[in-house]
Amino acid sequence: MQQRTFVFARGWDPRRPGRGERLVAFIIRWLITAAAVWVAASIVEGIVLEGWRSTLLVALILGLLNAMLKPLLFWVSLPITVVTLGVFYLVLNAAMLGLTAWIAGKFESIHFAIDGFWAAFFGALIISVVSWLIGLVVNPKRIARDLAR
Repeated sequence: MQQRTFVFARGWDPRRPGRGERLVAFIIRWLITAAAVWVAASIVEGIVLEGWRSTLLVALILGLLNAMLKPLLFWVSLPITVVTLGVFYLVLNAAMLGLTAWIAGKFESIHFAIDGFWAAFFGALIISVVSWLIGLVVNPKRIARDLAR
């Protein structure tokens, strides 16, 4: 008797990705974030970013903060986010970028600074849009799965 696999969503894979696949997907997401941070620093005057090493380290810090701290902050701020029709989520993104700049400032080898709330706000907005646009073209999970084959 044959076993059937039902696919409920496009792109759904019934097997769990291995450690190598997850690592490759993480690295691709990290590079996407680095590109988005670089674009934001190039566009927004109040964001200072110097060098590819700083860009990669800032993207790593931002990615780790978004993975670890942002879910908690999202749930805590959900009522105000609903009341403001999602606008507060942009403020949360700006806060995460500001926290990234604060942490990066603790290391002499990372050259990253933000000159105030509005620079962080517009920088976070640009990082979100650029990451989303790149994500439309580059699918980290799919690329990792294809490389694992």
